Amino acid sequence: MNIEEFLAGSPFAVVGASRDRAKYGNKVLRAYQQTGRTVFPVNPQTDEVEGLTAYPDLSSLPETVHGVSIVTPPDVTEQIVEEAAALGVQHLWMQPGAESRAAIERAEKLGLNVIHSGPCALVVMGYSE
Repeated sequence: MNIEEFLAGSPFAVVGASRDRAKYGNKVLRAYQQTGRTVFPVNPQTDEVEGLTAYPDLSSLPETVHGVSIVTPPDVTEQIVEEAAALGVQHLWMQPGAESRAAIERAEKLGLNVIHSGPCALVVMGYSE
C-alpha cells in the first residue's frame, strides 16, 4: 500500500493517542491536526487529547474512519487489526515500534492495506513541534 492512498481519505483515528506531548501517540495526533485532517484520538484511559474528545476504542467512534494510525505496543496492535477489520476500516499505518509480524500477517490476510516497517507519519506529514 502506498502512503498517498492512506492519506487521500478522511477521517482518521490515532489509536494510542496520548495527552503527554512528548509521546509519539500525541505527536502523531498533532501531525493530523497540523495538516487540517479530521482525526479522532483513541485512548481508553482519558476523555480528551489535544482538545478533541477521546474514544475508548474504534467501535466507539462517531463514524467509520478511512485510516488508523496505530501507536500501541505490538500485542495491542494485533487486537486493533481485528477491531479495524470488523468495522470495515481498510487502511492501517503501524507506526515504528507498534508493528509485530503477527499483526502484519493478519492484516495482510484480511486484505487490509497496511503500512509498516517504514516511515513514521510525523516525517511524511511534515510535523513540527
